[in-house]
Amino acid sequence: MLDFIERDYPHPYPPRITAFTRTFWDGLTAGRFLTTTGATSRRPTFPPKPHSPHDWNEGVEWIELSGQGTLYAYSMMYAVPAVFRCEAPYRACVVDLDEGVRVVTRLLGDEAVPLDSRVELVALRYTDSVSYAARPLPATVQKVA
Repeated sequence: MLDFIERDYPHPYPPRITAFTRTFWDGLTAGRFLTTTGATSRRPTFPPKPHSPHDWNEGVEWIELSGQGTLYAYSMMYAVPAVFRCEAPYRACVVDLDEGVRVVTRLLGDEAVPLDSRVELVALRYTDSVSYAARPLPATVQKVA
């Protein structure tokens, strides 16, 4: 179960929900981080897909991921699209989740976070939708002097 962080404003760029992705967004609204896995390959993929990119089989199943992983990379974003100006600057990051999938999202906080640090995903609840981001686990945070 993901922790929730409340945002008291609308999402600057709400997600596009389709019949297929509704399962993901409904899960996120409930604090669950879901994706698909190939019915025959048993290998998860993210974002969720209606087929397995590992064997091109159209049989997929929904699974829940732990939401925990390792920070692979991040970059501070100063020049951003107009819709995200209200949230800039922010850090975009790449997280390798424990289940073997890679997720690109935001890295919350302003403290220094070394690469290879442990992070967890959190659900961001906006007034009109939900999203997700990563935050460092407490043991990995380094205070900046």
